[in-house]
Amino acid sequence: MARLLEPDPKVQVTALSELGELVGHQNTVYEATAPVAMYVAGILTHPAAMTLRPYRNVPIRATLLNWLAYTAYDASDEIAGRIEQYFPGFLTHGTAVAAFRDLRTMLYRAVAPFLQDSHEDVREAAVVAALILAEHPALTEHRDHLAVHARHILDTSSNRRNRRVARKALKAWGHDVPDPEPFREEPWDWGPHSDGRGDLEAPF
Repeated sequence: MARLLEPDPKVQVTALSELGELVGHQNTVYEATAPVAMYVAGILTHPAAMTLRPYRNVPIRATLLNWLAYTAYDASDEIAGRIEQYFPGFLTHGTAVAAFRDLRTMLYRAVAPFLQDSHEDVREAAVVAALILAEHPALTEHRDHLAVHARHILDTSSNRRNRRVARKALKAWGHDVPDPEPFREEPWDWGPHSDGRGDLEAPF
């Protein structure tokens, strides 16, 4: 994973591809997911994270934040609870999902400094990640602040999935929200599990 900080564009593309394909394959939380998430959170502040992603003109920091967002979604109350119905013990202490969920407050602290980042892609990715992580009961006090950012996404973002995250968070927190947009299936290669050259956007 240290290759994420190398200047060689081919190395960067390969490393980001491995992050999405190997650690987040088929939206599954693996034993390696928690330690990798800690590493990703730790390098968010590294100056090299603002290197523009090859072929995309988007900071690598935004891609890393998007990875944290969709991984948090894969371990969210909604998804984990649904799987627990069919696989009892899925959330038992010591499982891969439980280990990742235990990191949510730490991950939030790593993400929060970028909620008002000057770069739009970084800022929006941070907000989406924070909205998902903030379902943790220990982060309840941050929800009013995050609601402002969620409404900004609803008002300005062109990303339908990010708007869906913002709407669901606001509704869950008791805010009035606009009617949901009609569902439209996104092209497969827009998601995080394509050839690694997509935006690693969350499959919300």
